[in-house]
Amino acid sequence: MKSNHFTVIAFYEFKKIKSKFIKYKKLFNNFCNEKNIRGTVILSPEGINGTVAGLNDSINEFSLFLNKLNFNNTEIKYSYTKIMPFYKLKIKLKEEIVPFANKVKYPSKTGKFIKPKDWNNFIKNDSVLIIDVRNKYETKIGRFKNSIDPNTDNFIEFNNFVKSKLSKNKDQNIAMYCTGGIRCEKASAYMLQEGFKNIYQLEGGILKYLKEVDQKNTLWEDECFVFDNRVSVNHDLDIGSYELCKGCKEPISKTDKKSDKYELGVSCPNCINKRTNDQKKNSRERQKQIELFEKKGVKTNFDKLDVDTYNKLIQTN
Repeated sequence: MKSNHFTVIAFYEFKKIKSKFIKYKKLFNNFCNEKNIRGTVILSPEGINGTVAGLNDSINEFSLFLNKLNFNNTEIKYSYTKIMPFYKLKIKLKEEIVPFANKVKYPSKTGKFIKPKDWNNFIKNDSVLIIDVRNKYETKIGRFKNSIDPNTDNFIEFNNFVKSKLSKNKDQNIAMYCTGGIRCEKASAYMLQEGFKNIYQLEGGILKYLKEVDQKNTLWEDECFVFDNRVSVNHDLDIGSYELCKGCKEPISKTDKKSDKYELGVSCPNCINKRTNDQKKNSRERQKQIELFEKKGVKTNFDKLDVDTYNKLIQTN
């Protein structure tokens, strides 16, 4: 039976691939273009990280392709959506698959993994300090009950939070979580280097927890930010209620959109006073062009594509 959804996978693996990562860029680019897969793949000497989407058979072949390149211990999270969540394919070469201020290269010693089914009981213990390793634009739309928000703009700042706020907690049980698990591996490796004794992390991150833990038993509150055009997902891993402001690229709620500080394609309450007049003017011009194309029925790279439309697009290219 024909599928009416796209399969999305978020994945990463720390693996020393040294100079191979440069060669891999062409291999991934050719494979994904051939299989009509969109999304982002980041390659570095320390491994691979990414989120891609495509038709189910193509994503299954992508998983086999990872194995063929000896990515055999890849942490993969699956979800499904009826609208293609990416506009295009990006294969990037980086020094690290997730940048961190202290350059924790290939984190061989990390925090102990807690499986999603065991997470609730673990963090309910009053002796456990729960740390959200994500950024503040992510934490504001959802987090675990009683967790601490580091209030960071980006992951590079997380080490400053550790130094300034956690230096007295080196002997305490600390449980950390992030979207898919990769940031916790870097963060926990750094904290162990700094003398923390009891570091734990949610295996597979929030996405795996939402997939494996029933909503009636959840300790997760609200929605989870994701790095694609869905912006957020709910507990069923369906598209959430948030959108992305085209001005500041941060998530905005339905309430934000009702504000007199919101202007479609231009600004929102978060950025209206931060953007310059020239920036707003350029955004208005871009929004006019988008609306003009929509009126004329002209197809653009930014169209929302369901599976049928995507298949037709593939056949004409």
